Amino acid sequence: MILITGAAGFIGSALVWRLNEEGINDIIVSDKLRSAEKWLNLRKRDYADWVDRDELFDWLAVPANAEKITAVVHMGACSATTEKDGDFLMKNNYEFSKKLWDFCADRDIKYVYASSAATYGMGELGYDDEVSVEELKKLMPLNKYGYSKKFFDDWAFKQEKAPKQWTGVKFFNVYGPQEYHKGRMASMVFHAYNQYKENGLVKLFTSHKEGYEDGWQLRDFVYIKDVVNVLKFFLDNEVESGVYNLGTGKCRGFYELALNAVRASADNYEIEGKDVIEFTPMPEDLRGRYQYFTEAAMNKLVKAGYTEKFHTLEEGVKDYVQNYLSKEDSYL
Repeated sequence: MILITGAAGFIGSALVWRLNEEGINDIIVSDKLRSAEKWLNLRKRDYADWVDRDELFDWLAVPANAEKITAVVHMGACSATTEKDGDFLMKNNYEFSKKLWDFCADRDIKYVYASSAATYGMGELGYDDEVSVEELKKLMPLNKYGYSKKFFDDWAFKQEKAPKQWTGVKFFNVYGPQEYHKGRMASMVFHAYNQYKENGLVKLFTSHKEGYEDGWQLRDFVYIKDVVNVLKFFLDNEVESGVYNLGTGKCRGFYELALNAVRASADNYEIEGKDVIEFTPMPEDLRGRYQYFTEAAMNKLVKAGYTEKFHTLEEGVKDYVQNYLSKEDSYL
């Protein structure tokens, strides 16, 4: 039985969908629902049991429950890059992750957890996941969120007692169905679609860095369906323990992303950006810590045996907009 934390969230619920697609429902889902609309992410899902996040370790302390678990996928964490409470981040993104590590190590089972591309900071040292542990230690995140993720990555490499196989997944810019509850933190595809539907325009940030035109800040955008395919790969296969990038390996501009969202929304691929995109000044509090370029090095995943083709930006955005965002039932 697979334990998935953060199971009502964006990536966690999409993984439950992916497993259900193969007829797998021996899943324990754990999360906090609170007042957000995350419950909708699980409405169509099939799973064995629900455990409240705050009660998870009491539940796991019962031998009959612990014995059921064959793997843990830990997606439950604070994913807001703008979170300012460092103690909250360390409790949720570091201490909680350590406890699940110990659980998996004691039972010699697989542990897959969410790291983040935010650990790379401005990318001064590149975006390579095949470098040495000492090189990974030198990374300089731009915010407390990225630091909390890096802190756990660094801790993991120091441990003598480890799970059967542990995989820290450095997610790049993920977009797709199930992100609707994330508000400001939802992807630009989500926001571009809604802005265009409401106003006929999409707003992008101006550039404040030489060499980058307005709207052409670059990101490695990766579709949620590809993300959960990779997570399933880690569950099904023996790979070398460590951290792995999860992007497409190809950066694209926000301008391209927004234009593709508009074109898919209107089902008109002749629309020009100059007619639907306008620029707004980047908030001053973001300017000193804004990434202008991210691109995942993906050779490590390929060497581990992953051969599936990733959606292109055009393919992923079209599927998301036309088969989900534009539908009344927009969930996987």
